[in-house]
Amino acid sequence: MSRIIAHIDLNAFFASAEVLRDQTLKGKPLIIGGKGRAGIVSTCSYKAREYGIHSGMPTFQALRLCPNVIILPPDFPYYSKLSKAFFDIVRRYTPLIEVASIDECYADFTEVMKGVKDPVSYFQSMQNTLLRETGLTASIGVAVTKWLAKMASDMKKPMGLTFLAVRDIPKILYPMPIESFWGIGKKTAPKLREIGIGTIGDLARLCKEEDPALMATLGKFFYTVKDWIRGKGSDELTLVREDPKSIGASTTLPYDMNGYGEVRPSLEEVAKEVSDRAKKAKMVGHTVTLTVKDTVGSFHLHTRAKSLDKGTNDFNEIYECAKELYLKEFDGKMEIRLVGVSLSKLEDPKKATVQMTLWDYEEYEKSDATILLIEKLNRKLDKPLLKRASEAENRKKGK
Repeated sequence: MSRIIAHIDLNAFFASAEVLRDQTLKGKPLIIGGKGRAGIVSTCSYKAREYGIHSGMPTFQALRLCPNVIILPPDFPYYSKLSKAFFDIVRRYTPLIEVASIDECYADFTEVMKGVKDPVSYFQSMQNTLLRETGLTASIGVAVTKWLAKMASDMKKPMGLTFLAVRDIPKILYPMPIESFWGIGKKTAPKLREIGIGTIGDLARLCKEEDPALMATLGKFFYTVKDWIRGKGSDELTLVREDPKSIGASTTLPYDMNGYGEVRPSLEEVAKEVSDRAKKAKMVGHTVTLTVKDTVGSFHLHTRAKSLDKGTNDFNEIYECAKELYLKEFDGKMEIRLVGVSLSKLEDPKKATVQMTLWDYEEYEKSDATILLIEKLNRKLDKPLLKRASEAENRKKGK
C-alpha cells in the first residue's frame, strides 16, 4: 500500500511573521536579511517577489529592483516561537512528522487518512486552524513520496493545497522548467541545459535512456533522480529523537550558501539555541560538533568536532568553536543547505571535579550548594575534616 506523505510549508515565513507584529507592513515589498554590499535576502514578501526579488539575492541587487523595499534583520528567537506553534498544530493531526527546516515539515498521514472521507476538507481544516491560531498561511502538497509532496507544495502559493498522483507526473511535472526540479541546484541546472535538458520531461526521457552525458553530469545522484521522477523515491520520514547524551540544533538554509558571511546568521542561531537549552538543562559539554549538509546528489551530511579542556554552555564559546570548524573545513569549499551544532560529553558542573583559577573559583563558590553543605558538615564535626578536591591539591603544592 502506498503511503500518504504531506509536505507542509509556511508561506514567506519570516516576512509573514514580521507582518503579524506590524500590520503596517502588510502588502508592502519587504525583505528579511542583511543590509550593505554583503547583505543577502533570506526571504521576502510576495509583493517584493513581484519586482523579481528572491531568496539568496544580494540585498543591493534587490534595492535596484525596488528602491523602496523595506529591509528588516531576522529575529530568530521570535521565528522559533512561531515555528514551534506550527509544528505543535501539525502534530495534532499526525504524530509522524519530519522537521525539514524552521518553516516546513513532512508528515505521514497514511493511518490517519483511513478514517477520513474528505481529504481535501481535512487538509483545509489544518490550514485554517494554523491561520486562525497563529496568523500564518501554509501550502500543502500531498503525494506518495517526499519528493513529489515537496514538488506539489511549491505549485500553489500562498495557502495552496495540491494532490499529486504518480499517474499525473507526465502531465503536470514534465512541462516544468528544469530549474523547478527540487534537488537540482543553481549550479547543476545550467549544466543540464548545456546537454539539451530544458524541462523535467527532457530529464525524464534521458533518465529512461540512461544517457551517458546526463549520467556523467549527475554522477551517483543520477539514480536518485531517476527514482524520484518515476514516483519511486523515499516515503520514509526521519523521526528525530533527542539524544540524551547531547544537545543539538540545526536549521535548513533558505538557499544554498557557500561563504561564512552567508552562513553566519544561521550558525549564530543554532549555537544560541544549543547554549540556551544546555543552560536550561543545567549541563555543560566538552565537545562541540558542527554538521553541514551539502547540495550534491543525495545531500550528504558532513561532521567535524572539537574537544574542549573545560565544559561549557556559553554561547560565545560554542559559536566560536563552530565558526572555527566551518572556516577550516567548509568555507568556500562547498555549497551547503543545512547547518547544525551540537554539544556532547555532557555533565552536571556541580557534580564534576572543579579545577579553576582563583577568580573562577570564587565565582563558582557563590552559587554552589555543595560547598555550603561541606561547611555545614564540618561545623557539626567541629573539625574541618571534609575538603574539596581542589583545596587538597593546593595544600600539597603549598598554596
